[in-house]
Amino acid sequence: MDSSFEKAVKFYTERKYELALKELLKSDNSLKDNPDLSYYLGLCYTKLKQFDEAVIFLEQAITTNTNVLYIYQCRMILVYIYAVTEQFKLAEHELKRLIEDGYDSVQVYCACGYIQYQQKNIEKAMEFFEKALTIDGEHPTTLNSVGYILADEDIDPETAVQYCAKAVEKMPDYYPFLDSLGWALHKTGESDKALEYLRSAFDLSKGNRIVAKHLKEAMDSRK
Repeated sequence: MDSSFEKAVKFYTERKYELALKELLKSDNSLKDNPDLSYYLGLCYTKLKQFDEAVIFLEQAITTNTNVLYIYQCRMILVYIYAVTEQFKLAEHELKRLIEDGYDSVQVYCACGYIQYQQKNIEKAMEFFEKALTIDGEHPTTLNSVGYILADEDIDPETAVQYCAKAVEKMPDYYPFLDSLGWALHKTGESDKALEYLRSAFDLSKGNRIVAKHLKEAMDSRK
């Protein structure tokens, strides 16, 4: 195997993405001879937030690679890219392709729910989250997402606390889950408990803007 490619993979596993990319670009392999080359180029560009380049190579990896796991991962990474760049229709297209190809996993349906929620399609979002929970009723990200929506939209804050608490049980040091639980508790009027979780989330997130907003509102409600 091409030594540059081997070095690149090693650097990538060590999270040295710039070094990995440098080695990949030096590789003697062509994209045709080594389909994994476009896959790793797509991964590196994604990690470096060079999304235009990432999309090009991820699309190439999908068309040239026969490894179904790589194809699934590439499409999910494309969903992530389109989500963070707010190209939600393109994200929907990738998710639809995954479902049509039989990848009806909890991660796919959870991503579908997130994309719909970002477009303010609350009912559709909840439908996808429900599908995710029928596959895995203990999936923490889906539990947290459902809880957050129930709280943030003032649909059912008490039930929201239950969902968010289950997510926190599974990942107690993950600040988005702590933030959701704190926000849900705030919505139920349990201000002391809410502040406990929101302060923890704020510290762990190093001042995340959304967490800071939730914490400020919870603190102001006690004045």
